[in-house]
Amino acid sequence: MTTQTTTAPDSGAPSGTAFEDLPPRRTIRQAVAASAMGNATEWYDYGAYAVVATYIAAHFFPSGSEGLFWTYAFLAISFIARPFGGFIWGPLGDRLGRKHVLALTIILMSAATFLIGVLPTYEQVGILAPILLAVLRLVQGFSTGGEYGGAATFMAEYAPDKRRGLYGSFLEFGTLGGFALGTIVVLVLQLSIGEDAMAAWGWRVPFFVAGPLGIIGLYLRSRLDETPVFQDLEEAGESEETATGGLRDLIVKYWKPILVMAGLVVPLNIANYTLLTYMPGYLETKIHLTPNESLMVILIGEVAMMAVIPFCGSLSDRIGRKKLWWFSMVGLFVMALPMYTLMGQSFGLAILGFAVLGLLYIPQLSTISATFPAMFPAHVRFAGFAVTYNVFTSIFGGTAAPLNEKVISATGFLEFPAVYVMLGCVVGMVALLFLKETAGASLHGTDIPESEPQDYGLEAMQAEDQALDDAGR
Repeated sequence: MTTQTTTAPDSGAPSGTAFEDLPPRRTIRQAVAASAMGNATEWYDYGAYAVVATYIAAHFFPSGSEGLFWTYAFLAISFIARPFGGFIWGPLGDRLGRKHVLALTIILMSAATFLIGVLPTYEQVGILAPILLAVLRLVQGFSTGGEYGGAATFMAEYAPDKRRGLYGSFLEFGTLGGFALGTIVVLVLQLSIGEDAMAAWGWRVPFFVAGPLGIIGLYLRSRLDETPVFQDLEEAGESEETATGGLRDLIVKYWKPILVMAGLVVPLNIANYTLLTYMPGYLETKIHLTPNESLMVILIGEVAMMAVIPFCGSLSDRIGRKKLWWFSMVGLFVMALPMYTLMGQSFGLAILGFAVLGLLYIPQLSTISATFPAMFPAHVRFAGFAVTYNVFTSIFGGTAAPLNEKVISATGFLEFPAVYVMLGCVVGMVALLFLKETAGASLHGTDIPESEPQDYGLEAMQAEDQALDDAGR
């Protein structure tokens, strides 16, 4: 393993502060852009699908059926394939490298999203229409099983140790950017071509946008080398010899971080898919806002969330990840029910309620790519993230929208999504008790990262910046 120790003179950093060989700042920014662009493409699909859910219900299912429920159920179908993607792409990423897997996943994902836009409707081909939709959703889920974990690992391993929270937060900036772009495209279409044209053919247009997004993301990723961490593994002969061997090592040796991460994925994804995926249909069909009003609520909230993501990421570098996760989960537990009650009162209060919950969720979202990859050593990192994240996302994230829809339809209890978020937070707070702090810790090597107090904080960040400057980077 090639490790360089640099102590920044006159920086005020603790003596012995160690820095890995850092790539140039320009390369780091390119890695951030490539990861974020792919993530934006992935979540653009989920965002676009969610905001045209009522149109999909009308075109792909028989009239008079529970079309909206089945539309959300088909959203969940993609999550069935995500664990399989994680089990395949994750070990391959640890064996062959992060870059090659990410190139394949973004091609599959953008192509499947594009093809949804050309599918025939139920009126045209009958039951074949939902079957084809299901197949493409499965392809999307399979590719996403490697895309998200790979992008987070790629970004985390390129980022400087003391700035991993800041740089990693831009992956989630891409997440919300994808969601917001899907909302903007649909809103512009609805305002420009009208409801009739939107229902007839306009709902297809958002899916076509995924094509150029995927091409841009692939171009950005193709220009980068493998991460410095993976290169060190290969040079030291410590990378996994086979993908199956890596998967076996992960399950046998690292089951404890798998369980802790699983407990954190539960509240993360219940909140994510309840707030960002289920909310457009909820506001329109349950709160009875107009389609444009519901999209405006979501868009304003998402823009507000994007504005604070980098600040939360940077803050986690200074005070640690765990404190932000505690703040987020306690805040959501306390405020979920009052804010859902508030959203049912008026359009203006719906904006306020959604924005409050979204901002409370950001400390979790903004630190995913800094927190989760650091829970595993380098030789099983891609697999550890991809397998754990996708298995539990499929269970708790993919089912959030149809479960909320089913319970509300059966009981009339409009605040059930708030209760569901609160239950998820309870699970997360238990898991958080066992999470190791990794802010500032090195991701190199085959040991599980764990930071010491001197690894993070303002002085450590300044020392790393000085080291970059001294090296001409």
